Amino acid sequence: MPKLWSRTVEEHRRSVHEAIVDATWALVTERGALAVTMSEIAETAGIGRATLYKYFPDVEAILSAAHERHVAAHLERLAELRDRGGTANERLEAVLEAYALIAHNRARHGPPELSALLHRGEHVARAQQQLVDLFRDLLADVGSAGQLRDDVSPNELANFCLHALGAASNLPSEDAVRRLVEVTLAGMRPSLR
Repeated sequence: MPKLWSRTVEEHRRSVHEAIVDATWALVTERGALAVTMSEIAETAGIGRATLYKYFPDVEAILSAAHERHVAAHLERLAELRDRGGTANERLEAVLEAYALIAHNRARHGPPELSALLHRGEHVARAQQQLVDLFRDLLADVGSAGQLRDDVSPNELANFCLHALGAASNLPSEDAVRRLVEVTLAGMRPSLR
């Protein structure tokens, strides 16, 4: 198959995939995950049901793909913050605040049953490991600058950050989220002996 044809077919597949995911998310946001059918998704996406089933077996699989795309965008944003200029401390604070705000806003992105459906599975475990790795590497940089407690490993502190900042989902405001980030950072600073 010629390269141009191959690229065109792949682009078409990608655009159909995205249309399906976008249509499903719009329907689920409007009516709830349990009220959406594959027929409605096909109609909203502007494709036939047979085509839809070539891409996804059911609504849950589409929602999982939507969630994976969403998580990938968050991880990309956190990696951008990690890689930007500034001191290791500044970059760590920016990443932790962004993650805490993601956790805070996650609670407002739909009904609890949708969250329960999406926040399970292998892609979530992979994403959590990527977060721990990202936090750990940044914490190691902060430690190299002598600005991190040395009685706990960067890996343990990375897990501490992930779980401590997950509490941001229950906080009432972004100001409260920022205070939680400050408390988390304070817990990782070198102790005054």
